[in-house]
Amino acid sequence: MPSKTVFAAEMPWPDYDAAVRDGDTPILIPFGSMEQHGHHMPLHVDVLLPTEFARRAAGQIGGLVAPPFTYGYKSQQKCGGGNHLPGTTSLDGATLVNALKNLITEFARHGVRRFALVNGHYENSWFITEGVDLALKELRWDRVEGVKVVVLSYWDFVNDETIARLYPGGFPGWAVEHGGVLETSLMLALHPELVQLERALDHPPATFPPYDVYPVKAEWTPASGTLSSPKEASAGKGEILLEVCTAGIVGALKAEFA
Repeated sequence: MPSKTVFAAEMPWPDYDAAVRDGDTPILIPFGSMEQHGHHMPLHVDVLLPTEFARRAAGQIGGLVAPPFTYGYKSQQKCGGGNHLPGTTSLDGATLVNALKNLITEFARHGVRRFALVNGHYENSWFITEGVDLALKELRWDRVEGVKVVVLSYWDFVNDETIARLYPGGFPGWAVEHGGVLETSLMLALHPELVQLERALDHPPATFPPYDVYPVKAEWTPASGTLSSPKEASAGKGEILLEVCTAGIVGALKAEFA
């Protein structure tokens, strides 16, 4: 009996082959990182969240979810706290680019023609773009046609109305949301056993000068590792985010893969 899972790696190869060989089944690839998320959450938040959004979307569009990228590009101080913090374990850009290029061309060899890259780590963004570009060039050289790649980050589907509901006291801005209300609320809704909210440090949003310094000045990053306080996070807010972001992702993929 064919497997009913949406996770490609859980399927026997004949079932996987039958699902993808005609090119109609989208492959969703979660992109994460191993990165500190404060005192209250684990290092693989950026893997768990895009994987769950990919799973939910795949079930609605008839897609399959590939194993996630569990390491990402280097954490940047102004959006992730910085690569200097213990636990954050990152890849060089060239490594990430080549791994993605190889992965897309391999899935294309199997017959896949529709890809969705579901990003959960902001710093991956430009390296995903480069990996996709190089993969498409290589596939054109090999005369593989009809490949389409959709790249998205789940937080981009959070609209102004939702922001107003989540942050009644004012939105600190996406740049300092690392380890804050958004990610913590999603984790409380999905993996409450992995969140220790009582250990979270309450502090004002981080502020940075309009330039970067390398090596980083560690004192610029709050001691918590988070860039804003997660104290107002809740499972209820996480459920709102799950509904809004999943609907946005599914709508985008249905439109692009119609």
